[in-house]
Amino acid sequence: MSIQWLLDRMSQWRADPALARGETVTSYGELVDRVAEWRTRLDAQGLRPGQVVALRGDYTPQAVALLLALIDRQAIVVPLTEAAEVHREEFLDIAEVEVEIAFDAADGWTWQARPVTAANPLTRQLRQAGAPGLVLFSSGSTGKSKAALHNFTSLLEKFKTPRQRMVTLTFLLLDHIGGINTLFYTLSNGGTVVSVSTRNPDVVCEAIARHRVEMLPTSPTFLNLLLISEAYRRHDLSSLRLITYGTEVMPESTLQRIAEVFPGVKLQQTYGLSELGILRSKSRDNKSLWVKVGGEGFETKIVDGLLWVRAQSAMLGYLNAPSPFDADGWMNTGDSVEVDGEYIRILGRKSEIINVGGQKVYPAEVESVLLQMSNVRDAVVVGEKNPITGQIVTARVNLFEPEEPAAFKKRLREFCRDKLATFKIPAKIEISGQEQYNARYKRMRRAEPVI
Repeated sequence: MSIQWLLDRMSQWRADPALARGETVTSYGELVDRVAEWRTRLDAQGLRPGQVVALRGDYTPQAVALLLALIDRQAIVVPLTEAAEVHREEFLDIAEVEVEIAFDAADGWTWQARPVTAANPLTRQLRQAGAPGLVLFSSGSTGKSKAALHNFTSLLEKFKTPRQRMVTLTFLLLDHIGGINTLFYTLSNGGTVVSVSTRNPDVVCEAIARHRVEMLPTSPTFLNLLLISEAYRRHDLSSLRLITYGTEVMPESTLQRIAEVFPGVKLQQTYGLSELGILRSKSRDNKSLWVKVGGEGFETKIVDGLLWVRAQSAMLGYLNAPSPFDADGWMNTGDSVEVDGEYIRILGRKSEIINVGGQKVYPAEVESVLLQMSNVRDAVVVGEKNPITGQIVTARVNLFEPEEPAAFKKRLREFCRDKLATFKIPAKIEISGQEQYNARYKRMRRAEPVI
């Protein structure tokens, strides 16, 4: 069975804490027993190997146990969270979900069979292979969400190698490749998975203090919110040993401030995609945006300044879009990079580069400068069409306190004058009253809300 090695390993740590949420702690023994209970329920419900099952929940004991039982049953799992509720029906249809199991706040559950028979060729291919599957939807932060279908066995293969046991907070949710990676890394090494009901900085910091969390995997946007809130001052975070950050480009100014606030904590940039999995990574140092990526099961190459990756854990394909892989299995990630020996620096998505009269502007570079301004809480930089220069740089800015727009715009341009080339200084400045990150704590570069 594709998951039996993990269940056997977990059974060796029966008395140790596996999951922690608030004051509730679930041991490995209790979790393994709940997996057995779910096996019995799946039998009673007549769930067959290869069926497509939506799991609506968070890192609760029942939801995690069901996930393990579904992998054991060789089902194709579609994790859905509250953040995706507005798209739920669309996602259920794209994945051709046949059974939907939903958990409530008290970890109670409901089972609903849907009058659907999954017929996508990729789904049929996975069924014929007798392997469990995982469907992950992209965040849609720059376009329509795509449904990536993985062979779950391939994704789990790397976790068979024992690594460091850590108490880890699961910041990224179950419907995110980073969340799946964190969950299985932690369980396969006997660590404790600490979850929170909301990603509010004070709630996260309280959980770190309560459970003596050692590793915090998160996003640059959340780290910026953490700095703004100063929640780190109100809680004992001395247990932290490692903060990893990914999902978007880190503004250099944010990284410098985090390094100063957490001088004894290792800061590590991560890299991964829903289509490929999470690559092993190593930052040059705490204050550096240069990183080595790759490791066992991954190959990388740079073509015309863009990062390409080939992975053993790559998805089978999209359920609702053409395959992004070339004939040799390489995928163009769309990320522009600089190269320095073994290290790369991720500059941003090629699709997000702003072209001002033939000159390239990377949004993260401008955002990093704007975030250093007084009274600026957040900033998102995008390109807008312009009949003369092709595009102009537009900045959408959130302020701490109201400020007269004309005076602020003048102050912003003066602040940028000796820090950015003239063509990089925002030509259009908007003061926004709306948050500019989505439910995955990733900057949005479109005006409309997305998951």
